[in-house]
Amino acid sequence: MSAKTVADSQDKQEASQDVAGIQTHAARGWRLWLVLLLLLLIAGFIVGKMVSLNVQDQAFLQKQGDSRVLRTTAIPAHRGVITDRNGEPLSVSAPVATVWVNPKEFEAENPAVGKLAGLLGFNPAEVKEKIARYRNKQFLYLKRQITPDLAESVEALRIKGLYVDREYKRYYPASEVTAHLVGFTNLDGVGQEGLELAFEDWLKGVPGKKLVMRDLLGRTIKHIRQVEDVVQGKDLQLSIDLRLQYLAYRELKAAVSAHQADSGALVMLDANSGEVLAMVNQPSFNPNDRANLIPAMLRNRAITDIFEPGSTMKPLTVAAALMSGQYTTDSVVDTAPGFIRVRGRTIRDHRNYGELDMTKIITKSSNVGVTKLALSMHEDAVRNVFYNLGLGQSTNSGFPGEQTGVLPYVEKKRVVERATMSYGYGLSATPLQVAQAYLPFANKGVMPTVSLLKIDKPDSRVRVMPEDIADTVLGMMETVTNKGGTGTQAAVDGYRVAGKTGTAHKAASGGYKEDQYISVFAGIAPVSDPRIITVVMIDNPKGQEYYGGEVAAPVFARVVGGALRSLNVAPDKLAEGETQVVMK
Repeated sequence: MSAKTVADSQDKQEASQDVAGIQTHAARGWRLWLVLLLLLLIAGFIVGKMVSLNVQDQAFLQKQGDSRVLRTTAIPAHRGVITDRNGEPLSVSAPVATVWVNPKEFEAENPAVGKLAGLLGFNPAEVKEKIARYRNKQFLYLKRQITPDLAESVEALRIKGLYVDREYKRYYPASEVTAHLVGFTNLDGVGQEGLELAFEDWLKGVPGKKLVMRDLLGRTIKHIRQVEDVVQGKDLQLSIDLRLQYLAYRELKAAVSAHQADSGALVMLDANSGEVLAMVNQPSFNPNDRANLIPAMLRNRAITDIFEPGSTMKPLTVAAALMSGQYTTDSVVDTAPGFIRVRGRTIRDHRNYGELDMTKIITKSSNVGVTKLALSMHEDAVRNVFYNLGLGQSTNSGFPGEQTGVLPYVEKKRVVERATMSYGYGLSATPLQVAQAYLPFANKGVMPTVSLLKIDKPDSRVRVMPEDIADTVLGMMETVTNKGGTGTQAAVDGYRVAGKTGTAHKAASGGYKEDQYISVFAGIAPVSDPRIITVVMIDNPKGQEYYGGEVAAPVFARVVGGALRSLNVAPDKLAEGETQVVMK
């Protein structure tokens, strides 16, 4: 090989190496640019995402974050307080707490579950089984209306998924004494019976809302702001006087027990205003503990139960006779021989009283006397007076379940029904209606509206009979409690009392029960300036006594005597030689 050939070969090799080097350098530069481009793209994506999160999605992210720590919770509102006419509390709302869990979050295996069960009075296995059964739910009550101290102990367990809410529980300080009138609420604080139900819209509050921050255990750690204002319930002041209510309850309970009666009711009205000063029933119940409640105990018999008022209607019949113009106070009715036959029926007196004037008809409670009066008048005369005095219609007390009673229209030819109505059979009324019917006798013929709420003055006063006739009949009724009357056991030391006894067979399917009675006494005191009207009804006394003058009248005397003294009413019947001491 020549030298020239070798040189050419070397030149070619060098040239080839130079080309390869250039190519390698070019490839390395391209890859660097590619990596740089990728880095720029990644950086651009990151910057873009950050901009997006901080600008476009900021509200969404804020909401998502807040939803995990911020909660809108209710601010409980308490019901209005129910008080008596002197401001004594009858129904109040006490703070309590409710324990609930979110089964999806609840830590069933937390060691503190056993202690939780113990605090709430449960078996640990019972709690776990209950929560497991509702595992797919998000809300489950564990226990409601526990004390605030116990609630703090529960919260201190720090179990995830366990929550404690504050609420109110209704408490009734007078318990069974006012149970039938005040009624009660359910666990959610909604009225179920009595005036709690009747005035639900007035008493209930409207819960508010607030935004709070909670920790991972669901405990509120910060109050953020109030979203909606809470509206508290309004207070309600009743017309009853708690002192008289206790007195009436004690005496009625003792009488029902002593006479082994099925039940009893007592109503006391303010004679001037028509306000209900006391209303009690037997049997009663404790509204603070209704675990063993029997439905029959719930009835406010003074308003919801009707009965045939018997002879307590005779003063009304006599008033009808005087208003008819056919009779005067001196008119005489011959009741001999002590009975009268009406369309094959025999109506009897206890004995042959012979000739009786209008006063003696009431004093002796003569069935024959009022029968002759009723049958001699227009067929509607007695019924019209009964109706005008409120029988057969609502008292408009607003109490849930109030009965209007029955006051039938009686055709002229139905003389037996016309006769029996005159002495209180064939119609029915509540004790409250009977008390209302006596209001005109205490108000010179004017009847105010009955009220369960305290009022400054009656809503309306309607004249239902002439003043002189009302005063005359009131005087006739006073003879009932004096010597020779049927209601002497209703007399009250130091006070003049007017009233009327009533004893009626209990109605049964197809007739009357021969051995079961309703014993009644309705009266007004003191006669010189009437302050209270009281009706006592004892249902089916099973002892030796069953007449109204023996069973109901003594209750009237004890309750009315105590009430007049409590109200500081001056005596109007001091015995000769007695003096009244005035306290200064």
